[in-house]
Amino acid sequence: MNPLDLGTRVLIIIGGLNWGLVAIAKFDLVAWIVGLDFGQTNAASRIVYGLVGLSAVYQLGRLVAARREAPMGSPTTA
Repeated sequence: MNPLDLGTRVLIIIGGLNWGLVAIAKFDLVAWIVGLDFGQTNAASRIVYGLVGLSAVYQLGRLVAARREAPMGSPTTA
């Protein structure tokens, strides 16, 4: 796995955990890490959120490309 794939996957995991914490405990991990209260943003948190979003787009593109490259299974006969 190349470093870009690893980094984007880590960011997607962080984003998923953050949304889970927001839903379950009303706790914004990213805001807390950058010293803010729940729901607040600043330049640092917006950068993290932006990187998480870009990571998701990148990984979605990789998934679509991999599905296009995968050989189709042979049809089965009944």
